[in-house]
Amino acid sequence: MLEISIAQRRDLRAQAHGLNPVVTISQNGLTDAVLREISHSLDAHELIKIRVQGDDRDARIAMYEQICDDLDAAPVQHIGKLLVVWRPSDKQRIVPPKSKKALKAQP
Repeated sequence: MLEISIAQRRDLRAQAHGLNPVVTISQNGLTDAVLREISHSLDAHELIKIRVQGDDRDARIAMYEQICDDLDAAPVQHIGKLLVVWRPSDKQRIVPPKSKKALKAQP
């Protein structure tokens, strides 16, 4: 699992606010095909939202942790049935701030 600071997590949450979910995990759960799709989406977008079907909160948390562990991604936010995940790619389109000073310097 990729570790990020509180300031980085805050910045990524703000960037993810307007995003729509790009992957949906159905009642079948987190299959290998779904993990591959999440990985491809992370390669393409770096910051994604994932919608999880089902009402079992513990199962959603377990899926969230498994996604981050298996794909070496950072957990950004878990609200209800939406998961926000970030993983930098080779092209690195999204660069979270390094410190609090970097946050204040942004317009």
